[in-house]
Amino acid sequence: MSLQSALERLATYRANNTRASQDIFRNGLLVLQKSSFKKLGDDGWTSLEQLTLASIDVGRLDIADQCLQLIADKFPNSPRVDCLIGIRMEATEPPETALKYYADILEADSANVAIWKRRISVLRRTGKVEKAVNELVQFLDTFYTDVEGWLELADIYASCNQYDHSFQALSHVLLLTPQNPFYVLQAAETAYTSDDFSLAIKMFLTVVDMTDADDSEQLLQESTPLGITVRAWFGVKLCTRRIAQNANLKSLSNTSAPKDLELLDELATERLRVAYSSSGQKGEIAKGRQEVFAWVATPLA
Repeated sequence: MSLQSALERLATYRANNTRASQDIFRNGLLVLQKSSFKKLGDDGWTSLEQLTLASIDVGRLDIADQCLQLIADKFPNSPRVDCLIGIRMEATEPPETALKYYADILEADSANVAIWKRRISVLRRTGKVEKAVNELVQFLDTFYTDVEGWLELADIYASCNQYDHSFQALSHVLLLTPQNPFYVLQAAETAYTSDDFSLAIKMFLTVVDMTDADDSEQLLQESTPLGITVRAWFGVKLCTRRIAQNANLKSLSNTSAPKDLELLDELATERLRVAYSSSGQKGEIAKGRQEVFAWVATPLA
């Protein structure tokens, strides 16, 4: 492989935020061996940082240490270098050592976002969930607009079966990124899991509205649902059944159940039939067609 192609491949992984450690290691090692990073300016050192993380992932700590020494010599007292040292420490040292290292840095600089996140990660990974939540809440009080932090908090609560708290965390995500349908879908599924079907169906329909190219009646009938739109229609179908089966079940969010439940159920059925009637790319979406058709044909109540 040529040096140029290796650099282009590393740049592509950076641009797409892709974690392909084995391939990054192979390409980054070529850049390191030829000492090309010194001639490439910022991109060269960024490639070396990529190689450091990939080396830790694949267990080549000798290469990671070599890269880390080069980066530390070039950028002494850099917060990014401090974070890399902490990640390297996590690979071989006891968790308590890494936690103390992060705590010492935060004591000197409480605004170091990367270090704070690494500390929370170590706490969660070592089973100290309550401490991780407390740290994360404190972090979000300081950096409210950090979407990744709110998603992490929602995930922690969900892993502990505290879906109401998980949804509350996701509500902050929706305030910060209201146009992201994937986050709306996650909130809808969380509401469904917490048995708030009225709220869930409302949010599933919001996902449909956000992801349909054109929601006019004529084009809706002609279009084929794809991607998360299909998943959202599955959610609508599930919610209509659960609401019909539990008419007296109260919504925890006091969301009113839709009045046209049967029409929504029929529409969800039609949309799912259309989705699974199309062969799609290489026929993937058509897999399980018979099972889906049998399921959606089941009466509402």
